[in-house]
Amino acid sequence: MAIFKPTFALRSVLEITPASLDAHDIKALILDLDNTLTTHNNPVPADGILDWIANMKAHGIKLLIVSNNKAERVVPFAKVLGLHFVPNGAKPIPAGFDKAVRKLGLPKKNICAVGDQIFTDILGANLAGIRSIFVSPIEPETSIPFRIKRAIEKPLLPKRFNRFDQ
Repeated sequence: MAIFKPTFALRSVLEITPASLDAHDIKALILDLDNTLTTHNNPVPADGILDWIANMKAHGIKLLIVSNNKAERVVPFAKVLGLHFVPNGAKPIPAGFDKAVRKLGLPKKNICAVGDQIFTDILGANLAGIRSIFVSPIEPETSIPFRIKRAIEKPLLPKRFNRFDQ
């Protein structure tokens, strides 16, 4: 089931460094929003995210949010981070990723998608031909639909985390 397999698996987006991206010739990241950069429906970035974004930008890493959320959720959050975005991304359908690739203006080989869900972020990146980084969700979701999705996804989760610094 390689289509559900991320290229890399990390505990947090904060483990991604400019040096690790450079080592893998990655010049841009397509970022998921909920449970990757903040908790679900939270308008405030998680601890460390603002500094992480600033560091990425200072090193010339392009960043763009692709979210399945509506613009009303994505726009204010993206503004706080100073990032471009694609709302209504329809992940795992590749359309949102393809739109992001066009906005980033880089070849797919230099772009990597980052997210906390196998069935949306990782599957979508694989279908779009983009490398991916699975990150553990910041916080477990409590709604019944998410709990069901997480239970179904569990056998597909990475068994261990990668070293991404080489």
